[in-house]
Order: sequence, then structure tokens, then C-alpha cells
Amino acid sequence: MPTPLRTPETPHRIHFQDCDMLGHLNNARYLDYFLNAREDQVAEHYALNMGELAREQRAAWVITKHQLSYLKPARQGVLVLIRTQIIHFDNSNLVVEMQMRSHDGQRLLALLWAEMAFVQLPAGTRTDHADALMDLLDELDEPSVDYEPDGFDQRVKTVRQELKKARRTAGAAD
Repeated sequence: MPTPLRTPETPHRIHFQDCDMLGHLNNARYLDYFLNAREDQVAEHYALNMGELAREQRAAWVITKHQLSYLKPARQGVLVLIRTQIIHFDNSNLVVEMQMRSHDGQRLLALLWAEMAFVQLPAGTRTDHADALMDLLDELDEPSVDYEPDGFDQRVKTVRQELKKARRTAGAAD
């Protein structure tokens, strides 16, 4: 069986109603774009429905922390790419990195780390992932990212440098 796609990406157009008076995506709406893209990608690429998973396992992930860096404006009407990947997990936690890039994938517009805890429903107490979930998370974990809990700013810098180097190699202007 082939390894599932670790880093799916989804194109999305920036809608007028989601923008501020300058025509930039409103800061609060970035979370909606990221989380909606991840939900769609999980359903499409891993055949997982989060609602069904919660009902079946009587447990779900809840967000405990976001770290978000806004680097370049996402402007009204433009097409962006949203890439997501698991960069860390353990028995009851998960960290998903989400990147918003220009339509060609060459410029980083924003980067988000969403930290989540797996909790029992309805109590909301932390619980361990089931063995099957641990196996799936192990397959999906992106090995090229060295996750450090305090390394968010360094990760943003690293991704920007990688994209800049790729643009130079391709002969694109900075």
C-alpha cells in the first residue's frame, strides 16, 4: 500500500467578504481558511470525517494553541495554495503546520502551527489516540520537519529561505 500524501495542498480564492478595507484577507479569517482546507484535505486524502470519528471513538481533537505568522498580504480575488502537514504527534497531542502560499507555491504568505489535544467526549479530558490512529499519524508525520515547541519563528525563517532558494534556482525574481 502506498504512503498517503503527507502534505496535501488546496487552491483557494480569497473572497471579498473575508477582506478588510485594504483588500487584504482579514487576520481572523486566516484561521477559517486554514482549518477548512485541512478538514477538506483530511476527508479527501485520508477518507476521515472528523464528526464521524468523534462519534465512533467518543473523542476528538481540540485546539489548545495557535501560532500564526502573517508575512505577506493575501489579497482579495487572488488564488492561494494552502498546504498542511502533521509535524509532531504523541499519545494524545498533535501539531499541524499550515502554510498559505502564493498561487504558484513560491512565496509564503502565512504560516500556522495548530497544537491539538485528543480529548474524551463529552468530558473533555485528555485521552490517548487509539492504536489505529497512532499508526495513521506515524504514516502522515512529515519527517523533514524538526519540530521544537519553541521553534516557530525559526521554522518560518527556514521555510522562507527554502522558497527564496528555490526561486533563485528557477531563475525567478525576488
